[in-house]
Amino acid sequence: MEFSSYIYGRNAVIEALNSGKEIEKIFIQFGNQGEAINKIYKLAKLAGVQCSNYDKKKFLQLENSIFREIGKDNSKSLKDNKTQGVIALMRPFELQNIDEFISKITDLDKNPFLIILDEISDPHNLGAIARTAECAGAIGLIMTERNSAPITPAAIKASAGALEHIPIIKAVNLITAIEKLKEAGFWVVGTDSDGKNQYTDKIYNSPTAIIIGSEGKGLRPSIAKHCDFIVKIPLMGKITSLNASVSAAIIMYEVLRQRKK
Repeated sequence: MEFSSYIYGRNAVIEALNSGKEIEKIFIQFGNQGEAINKIYKLAKLAGVQCSNYDKKKFLQLENSIFREIGKDNSKSLKDNKTQGVIALMRPFELQNIDEFISKITDLDKNPFLIILDEISDPHNLGAIARTAECAGAIGLIMTERNSAPITPAAIKASAGALEHIPIIKAVNLITAIEKLKEAGFWVVGTDSDGKNQYTDKIYNSPTAIIIGSEGKGLRPSIAKHCDFIVKIPLMGKITSLNASVSAAIIMYEVLRQRKK
């Protein structure tokens, strides 16, 4: 069965994989076994589609979120037919790889900037960051292939449609993508509360890639090593961190502020 951006049920997902449909991600309830499940894993691996195992509670939450997205009329049908512990999220639009993206950057003299998301896992944060990035004129949004929020209808809604307008690049290896951006002429700016630079320092007057760390762990040390600068936003209250989408918005508009002087 299929509703909007989702396909559910073991045979339906197998058919989708066999037919070459563009699948963003497959969610499988932990503990599911059998010939059909093994076939899904095998076909997904051949197609380069990531499978994520969710425990029973988390999978139920996913089902319920789909019920909300597809509306009451379809939710009863979905419950009646059962997902059989397998849900596939369809890819809503074409993604680019890092080489394709860099090859399309035609004018570095205009100092373009882009956003890199280091394992942002909340679809609402993904959508909110994409919305700000598109409004601020970012030329692209780079995400990690693994451990990133899937581009769900909820993410697209949170982006106010921005995810359909800004180029989205999924990087299999984020460090490799960063190094390729450097070779292309970009300076890389990470964000972390322990950064040596203030976010207002004058470091954005060249092509710039801004990295936003994950909601829980922030910027990974392995990624921080490849940054030219790491900036911090001062915090005056008792809370020790900002929401990832808020941090991203503050820094993006600081880039614009400095460049409009």
